[in-house]
Amino acid sequence: QVQLVESGGGLVQPGGSLTLSCAASGTIFSISGMGWYRQAPGKQRELVARITSGGSTNYADSVKDRFTISRDNAKNTVYLQMNSLKPEDTAVYYCNSDLILAAGDMYYWGKGTLVTVSS
Repeated sequence: QVQLVESGGGLVQPGGSLTLSCAASGTIFSISGMGWYRQAPGKQRELVARITSGGSTNYADSVKDRFTISRDNAKNTVYLQMNSLKPEDTAVYYCNSDLILAAGDMYYWGKGTLVTVSS
C-alpha cells in the first residue's frame, strides 16, 4: 500500500532547529513534486515549501531563508530543515507528494507530525 510517513517533529525552543523527514513507500514508479504543508489548530492548511523532480524549490515568504527543502530520490524521501524557529511556526506539518503510480500520477498526504516551538 502506498503511504507517506513523516517523522522528526517535536518540541523545540525559539531559535532552535529541527529537521523533518517524509518517506514514500509502496509500488511507486517515481515521484514528481514533493512538498510540506502545515496547519495550526483552527487555521487553514498552508504551503510551506515544495520541490520538483528537477530540484526547483518554492517557499512561503514566512519561511524563506529559514527553511530548506531537499529530497533523496534513491530513498523516496523529502526533508525539511527548519532553522531559527519561531512560535508562529507551531503547527502540524504534512508531507504531500505527487506520486507516479500504475494508474497515473496521484497526490498523497502523510498523517502529519507536530512541531511545537515554545520556551
